[in-house]
Amino acid sequence: MGVGLGFLHEYMLENYREVYAAALALDVNDHNAAIIIRNLLVRAGDVPVERRRREGRLIARRLEVIPPQRVYRVFRELRRLGVNNRRTRAIIRDWMAGRRDPAFDLVKYRGAVKDVARHAHLRFDREQHRFLFAPRAVRSFETPIFEQWRRAHYEQAAIYELPYTVAEGFAAKHGIPREVFLERIERRMTRLERLRAQGAGVRADLGDMPLTRLATYVLSLPLDERAARRAELSGALRTAAGRLAGAARGSWGRVAAVLDDSYSSLGSGEKRRRPLAVALAVHYLLEALAKEYTPLWTSGRTDELLLYPSGPTPLGLRIIDALDTAPERLLIVSDGWDNAPPGLAADVLRVWRTRLDPGHRLAPGHRTLIVHLNPVYDAEGFEVRRLAPGVPTAGVRDAGNLATLVELARFAEGRVGLARLRAHLDDRVARFLGAAA
Repeated sequence: MGVGLGFLHEYMLENYREVYAAALALDVNDHNAAIIIRNLLVRAGDVPVERRRREGRLIARRLEVIPPQRVYRVFRELRRLGVNNRRTRAIIRDWMAGRRDPAFDLVKYRGAVKDVARHAHLRFDREQHRFLFAPRAVRSFETPIFEQWRRAHYEQAAIYELPYTVAEGFAAKHGIPREVFLERIERRMTRLERLRAQGAGVRADLGDMPLTRLATYVLSLPLDERAARRAELSGALRTAAGRLAGAARGSWGRVAAVLDDSYSSLGSGEKRRRPLAVALAVHYLLEALAKEYTPLWTSGRTDELLLYPSGPTPLGLRIIDALDTAPERLLIVSDGWDNAPPGLAADVLRVWRTRLDPGHRLAPGHRTLIVHLNPVYDAEGFEVRRLAPGVPTAGVRDAGNLATLVELARFAEGRVGLARLRAHLDDRVARFLGAAA
């Protein structure tokens, strides 16, 4: 997978650098955004000044929304690669200066901050410098969190005033039982930390949790618990979907979706139920985006909150049912393995495109846009399995990417030209940078 992904990044960087940089304004995941930032900073020698400035603004804006631990990882990678030009140091310095609670960062990411400080020649006030580089020579700190960190080395009560990940190490050092530690540290935990610890006496805070992550959490719960918490869970999913849909809510017209909840949606040992979680998240997002919406799960179930991976994958039959509703958009979320009966989905889509909807290229305003979104990547070639040659297929890891993937699918089908696609990217970049202002 790493080889395929690396080649894709290299190809885009060398041949379509402007589009590659613009991807920072799109819904690419944090992992790929970090790779893009690193590559843009490493290979900037022949880039004109104006484009370099635009890239710098995109990088700075994207760093604001990437989790800080990933940002520090990028900075450490730049140090390892010896990238230490003036622009890179300025980006690091400005990001560090914009942190809302620098003392918190110095405690939680102490090792990373030390590396970055040395690399970018950062300056700190006297106490911050002593905390980073000579903490044991200090008898007491004036900054409360620094003092709590110092006291936590020998006083258990001080542990519970520290960030969870820092406190966890001190708890292990002091031999504090796990259940006792979690009970007392819960108030200091973030939403994601609560989510990861749920089931060990910690209740997850659904709040502003991203849609796909929320869907993953819901599917991790036993069916009985999902049924008992139906109002809470479905309400949280619809709130997250509405937040993601934003101003586009209700603007997609008639939409049908074929959603795969067959046994193969169980996913891998590392990403349990991930394909099904993506399908569930897409379902709620389409519900928000569509004016009229018809969901069709491969299992035939109608209660999406009680889904679980099971049975074969009758994609062809469900696609026939979906097309029968005369949708303006048909989205298929599946790993592409159509086995009940095998190959029917490809035949249905071929006949639809060549016989039942043959004039779609001449009359793009009166056809059904069909897009296949595949949540499962091939580990060897970093590709996704296609359903049919005439239907655009894209890999999807997060429901937040849905709108952009559908726009790219329209471009791939000839619905919009390159100029329209560039205009779409320029608009996304402008809105992305405008959000910072």
